Amino acid sequence: MYHVKEAFYSLQGEGARAGRASVFCRFSGCNLWSGREADRDTSICRFCDTDFIGSDGQNGGRFADAEALAAHLCALWPDSRGVATPYVVFTGGEPLLQLDPPLIQAMQRLGFEVAVETNGTLLPPPGIDWLCVSPKGRAELAVDGGDELKLVYPQAEAPPERFQALDFAHFCLQPMDLTPRGGTGTTLDACVDYCLAHPQWHLSLQTHKIAGID
Repeated sequence: MYHVKEAFYSLQGEGARAGRASVFCRFSGCNLWSGREADRDTSICRFCDTDFIGSDGQNGGRFADAEALAAHLCALWPDSRGVATPYVVFTGGEPLLQLDPPLIQAMQRLGFEVAVETNGTLLPPPGIDWLCVSPKGRAELAVDGGDELKLVYPQAEAPPERFQALDFAHFCLQPMDLTPRGGTGTTLDACVDYCLAHPQWHLSLQTHKIAGID
């Protein structure tokens, strides 16, 4: 049984693949925060702004098997007439609490490239086409390599130096918020300064929020 908070078709808003048309599947649940405000201050991840509780979101629900969920997600992709590879991003919460080989294989049989955005504390199943790890606080990583490491900055317990030697193809630094540059101590200013001083890191912005895209 898969528990999905929401599923929708949009543009990838951040990271190394920003701008790519994607079907997003947001699984319910996380292992670093319950999702309840009462627990935020005592959780490992304290800055999450995502609702991942339950299955009552847009196109959310409970799915008995991989084929049922894969068909549900496939129906969200437009008829691209063979000119674009269908792309699905599994996210959360923490998607690796639910994503498994049968679902990956079901999506790939339908022609989809499969991406996942994880906090990196759980080992991923085989077969994922694009692995993005976003470390959170003091949580220890179980994953030391992949396609993209996307770090929300700044985090006192997760400085970029802790991850710079890991085996990722892309290193992205993303500001904690989108307060315009020029303010006092904005996280965007801090990210720009860090990327200029450490060119291994590329600036990642939440372009979907800037553009007003859901």
